[in-house]
Amino acid sequence: MAEVRRGPARIAYRVEGEGPPVLLLASLGRGAEDFDEVAPRIAAAGFQVVRPDPRGIGCSVGPMEGLTLYDLAADAAAALVDAAGEAPAIVAGHAFGNWVARALAVSRPALVRGVVLLAASVTTEMPADVRASIDGSFDPALSEAERLGHLRRGYFAPGHDARVWLGGWHPSVAAMQRAATAATPDQTWRRVAERVPTLYVSAAQDTIAPPPSLEALRAALGPQVTMVSIAEAGHALLPEQPAATAAAVIAFAAQYKETP
Repeated sequence: MAEVRRGPARIAYRVEGEGPPVLLLASLGRGAEDFDEVAPRIAAAGFQVVRPDPRGIGCSVGPMEGLTLYDLAADAAAALVDAAGEAPAIVAGHAFGNWVARALAVSRPALVRGVVLLAASVTTEMPADVRASIDGSFDPALSEAERLGHLRRGYFAPGHDARVWLGGWHPSVAAMQRAATAATPDQTWRRVAERVPTLYVSAAQDTIAPPPSLEALRAALGPQVTMVSIAEAGHALLPEQPAATAAAVIAFAAQYKETP
């Protein structure tokens, strides 16, 4: 585990492998450990994988108020540059992490060769019952059985063990990330595929971010977006299908591996 300072914040990150950099950004209120089964596969394919913890998780600390998505993107950029220098990276964000990835591509374009959106909501809008399952998944006031019900409903495909995500939640971090999103006045981050090649990796049984059509993606993100779908996966995706997730990132990143 390495650390880098950015103003009053200290961002901890993990590095695996050697080669062109791939930056991995975790979901709402969750940390770099979510990529434990994905990162080694990407590193073994010849990439340097960098995965920071957001401030508030592990050794990553810093002010938790008065932030925007661009501040969170700057935290991620600090870890990336500390690990890999100024070499442009493939930036992959899972769920909420996709918004940070998009903000990074807009705010630090020289650092981003391409973006991968993993089980990503392309809008901040969602039905109230879906939002309730997200909140219920990490509500410590609920019983384990209630939380499992929310996890199964919102995050996991039928037949998959939702217990693997009972832990790893950080409600204060989720609150910070939501506040940062709401406080971001500049919305140019949304249309990332107008700026860089973008891959959307959909989870076929995702109830939080149901797989969109390619036409809808291009309308929301811009023209440089392509899409692949991973079967038998819900919004959690990473613990459900780590090999398929890594393969999608590797195939996309490989297209740009030798590009100057």
